[in-house]
Amino acid sequence: MTNSRLIDQNNSNRLFRRLALLTVVVVYLLILIGGIVRSTGSGMGCPDWPKCFGSWVPPTEVSQLPPNYQEIYGAKLKGEVEFNPTKTWIEYLNRLFGAFTGVLVFGTLLASIPFLKKDRPIFYMSLTAFLLTGFQGWLGSKVVSAELSPFIVTLHMLLAIVIVFVLLYVMARSYVGKVKVEKVGNKPLIDKWLKWTIGLSLLQVLIGTQVREAMDDVIVNLGNEGRNKWVENLGISFYIHRSYSIIILVLHVGLVYLLSKHTQTKGIVSKLSNALLATIIVEIVTGIILAYLSVPAVAQPIHLTLATIAVGMQFVVWLLINAESVFTQKTALKAENINV
Repeated sequence: MTNSRLIDQNNSNRLFRRLALLTVVVVYLLILIGGIVRSTGSGMGCPDWPKCFGSWVPPTEVSQLPPNYQEIYGAKLKGEVEFNPTKTWIEYLNRLFGAFTGVLVFGTLLASIPFLKKDRPIFYMSLTAFLLTGFQGWLGSKVVSAELSPFIVTLHMLLAIVIVFVLLYVMARSYVGKVKVEKVGNKPLIDKWLKWTIGLSLLQVLIGTQVREAMDDVIVNLGNEGRNKWVENLGISFYIHRSYSIIILVLHVGLVYLLSKHTQTKGIVSKLSNALLATIIVEIVTGIILAYLSVPAVAQPIHLTLATIAVGMQFVVWLLINAESVFTQKTALKAENINV
C-alpha cells in the first residue's frame, strides 16, 4: 500500500471516530434538553407537529395567533391549550436540536462507508443507529399526537438509550488498537457483575420513568402551589426508586473494588469505573435534592441525564473488558498487503 493510501485511510478513520464521539455527546445533550422540556411542562408547547401553531417559525406573542387558536389547536387537548411563548420555544428548540442530531447521525453513517471494506459491523451498526433515529423522530411526533401518553414518552426515552448504546458500540469498535486497555483478571466474575449492573440500572431508569409519570398526575391535582406536597403524594413507585438506589450504589462500589483487585495496572477501564462511581454518587445526590427540596426544576433534567450517562459508561466498560470477544477480528483487503 502506498503512503498516500495509508494517510487517506488514517484520515477517514480519524474523521469517523471524532464524528461518532461528537454524535454521542450531542445525543446526550438532546436527552438533557428533553428532560428540560419535561421539567418545565413544555411537552405540548407546540400542539401540532412538525409545525408549531401551524408555522415553521413559532409565534412569540399571542397576537400572532388567530383569535380562535384554542379551538383550532385545543380540540385534542379538550380546549385547554394556552399559548406560552417560553414553553413553545423550549419545545421547538428541542425539535430543532433533534433534527440537528439526526444530521450528525447521518453524517456518522456516511463517514462509516469506508469501513465496508475493512470492518463491516461499523457500517451496519451506524446504519442501525440512523434507522433508529428516524424511528425516534416519528415516535416524537406520536408523543405530541398522543398528548404525552406515558407509555409513548417512556418508549421515546428508552429508545434514546438504545441509540446511545449503538453509537457507543461503533465508536468503541473504531478505537480498537488505538486505545490501550489494561488486562483484567477474573473476567467471568466481572463480566457477570457488569451485566447485572447494566440490567438493574436500566430497571432503575424504567422505575424512574414511572415516578415521573406519577409526578405528572400529582402536578395536575395539586398544581404548582402544592409543590411542597408533590413527593409525599407520589406513591409506592417513588419509595421503590429511592430505596433501589442503594442497590445501584453497592453494585458500583463492588465493581470498582473488583477491578482494583483484579487489575495490576491502572488504565482506561479503571479510570472509567471510578468516573462511573462518581457519576452514580452525583446522581443519588440530585435524587436527594429532588426529594427533599420540593423537586426543583433544574435538578430534574440533570438527574435523568446522569442516569443515561451512567448506563452508557457501564456499557463502554463492558465493551472494553470483553473487546477480544465482542469485536471480531477486523477484515482487511488483501490488496493492502501488496506493495503498489
